[in-house]
Amino acid sequence: MNLSGVLFFPVTPFDAGGALDERLLAEHIRRGMEHGPGGVFVACGTGEFSALSEAEHARSVRVAAEAVAGRVPLFAGAGGPLGAALSQARAARDAGADGLLLMPPYLAQGPGHGFAAYVRAVAEVLPVIIYQRGSVVLEPEAVVELAGIPGVIGLKDGLGDIDRMQRTVLAVRETHPDFLFFNGLPTAELTMPAYRGIGVELYSSAVFAFAPEIALAYLNGDERLLTEFYAPLVRLRGKVPGYPVALVKAGVRLRGLDVGTVRPPLVEVTGEHLAELEALIKTGLDLVVS
Repeated sequence: MNLSGVLFFPVTPFDAGGALDERLLAEHIRRGMEHGPGGVFVACGTGEFSALSEAEHARSVRVAAEAVAGRVPLFAGAGGPLGAALSQARAARDAGADGLLLMPPYLAQGPGHGFAAYVRAVAEVLPVIIYQRGSVVLEPEAVVELAGIPGVIGLKDGLGDIDRMQRTVLAVRETHPDFLFFNGLPTAELTMPAYRGIGVELYSSAVFAFAPEIALAYLNGDERLLTEFYAPLVRLRGKVPGYPVALVKAGVRLRGLDVGTVRPPLVEVTGEHLAELEALIKTGLDLVVS
């Protein structure tokens, strides 16, 4: 599957009553598509996957499929309990998604062959990118085994263990040279120099959701953004748990699209931190147009 450039992870808009706003989701994706992302990942972490009902998830993927219209690959989040993951996978398939970002199973942990069986069941529905984070921490040999499962096409790393990832990339590419690897850390741009050093070029860009101009300028080599935009953004992100999502949603609102608030247990960005975010966005935009 051809994935390249900046990968767009839309937020999930909610209206004033807290319900999914399909019109705003379509508009959010339409605006992002104008900037040429290499792929769209709907109802994933930035899209508050864990806060969506199965019905809301299915509707989100359908809206995204209509907005993307086959121009780039479309992936949907899936995961948690196996029954829910399979339901989400089938709904995504029926809506026209090309693949799934598979989140860790909910709470339960089994041996490696148990996780492989979980992955295999979902990958029978749609191609799967496994998300390594939380309870899913994989040794290189385990990733080699998973890469051999039909329909498993990639690994998104949310751990940031460069040593582990280097060993994993080397081991997997011996037998599966086309297997995809992604930097999936929050504000991934800050760590991309390290990931590129071990041969991982793809990454998820939360910034693309609210400032695609900045995300594309960084992709095209504007290294000033690392110190003057991304590093301060990471410091701000670390001030409150849940800010990796809440800040993105606040950023979308600051750029003129009222996508509503985050759902509990996430909390809204404070007034002080919102002002910091607004100043950072201005700094970043000023850099890319200078």
